[in-house]
Amino acid sequence: MFIPVLLTFVAVFLVVSAIFLAVTTVKESPTFALRMRLRRLAINKANGNMPDEVRSEILKEIPRVERILTSYRLFRSIDRSLDRAGLKIQLHNFLMYSCTAAIVPAIGVYLFWHKALPAILMALFVIFLIILTVRFLILRRVDKLTEQLPDVLMMISRSLRAGHSMTSAVELVGLETPDPSGELFRTAYEQQKLGMSIIDTLTNMLDRIESLDLRFFVTTVSINSETGGNLSETLDKLAKTILERLNIRRQVRVYTAQGRLSGYVLAALPICVFFVFNVLNPAYEQLLIKEKIGNYFLMFAAIMQILGYFFIRKIINIRI
Repeated sequence: MFIPVLLTFVAVFLVVSAIFLAVTTVKESPTFALRMRLRRLAINKANGNMPDEVRSEILKEIPRVERILTSYRLFRSIDRSLDRAGLKIQLHNFLMYSCTAAIVPAIGVYLFWHKALPAILMALFVIFLIILTVRFLILRRVDKLTEQLPDVLMMISRSLRAGHSMTSAVELVGLETPDPSGELFRTAYEQQKLGMSIIDTLTNMLDRIESLDLRFFVTTVSINSETGGNLSETLDKLAKTILERLNIRRQVRVYTAQGRLSGYVLAALPICVFFVFNVLNPAYEQLLIKEKIGNYFLMFAAIMQILGYFFIRKIINIRI
């Protein structure tokens, strides 16, 4: 009896692994990434660089569900956030996974407590975690790009000194640097091959990632293309300026480390204590769970916890 069960488990595991690897391979392929990028460009009606014939052909290949979702501004904003976070996932799949992740724990909480309010709070908490995760991925991607940008600017400057064009320098950065800068510059070079000017392709990078340093670079290249001048020397000075800002930012993070740790502890401690008391002495917190006024107190406590966390983040978030 043990051998058939073991063989069945191994077979199911291998099938699931094969499906996972196949899906991962497809999503990591350049063809899939290019298709996703073209879909986002076609959905964005503000992009006037794409001909109407090409836009209509691309829109025909987009699933009907995603076309309906992207007709609303809220879902277009979510799709743009996914792109800025570097997540290679379609909008309808992300919404389906998020709803599943919020509904399943909420059902479990409702079956355990037989109360609608804790289930709703659990669903809202999961959605809040998903939003924080996407925001964290966006900020981490911006930080990685900022760390890579001085080397990118120096690489472009050396390429220009060697006699290469700006287009060749962008291609070199896309091939030689890791993501996210490599991905952004590769996309810019591919758009340039499709007929867009190099300034427009560099400007489009600002829609995919919110980086002040990248905006400085694009503005510098745009002004230089109109007025002329020594672009390589300007990029060297810009790279040194970004390095100095990074050094100051690291010092500020060291000085605010205690405040950030205090914010994390103050945000997590009441939640942990609540669940620990609920396990060790369930009757101690029954009034908060069963009584209506106790539910109101829980809602008020959750709202104040969230507001307190954001206040602490605002205090220690020093912009440089």
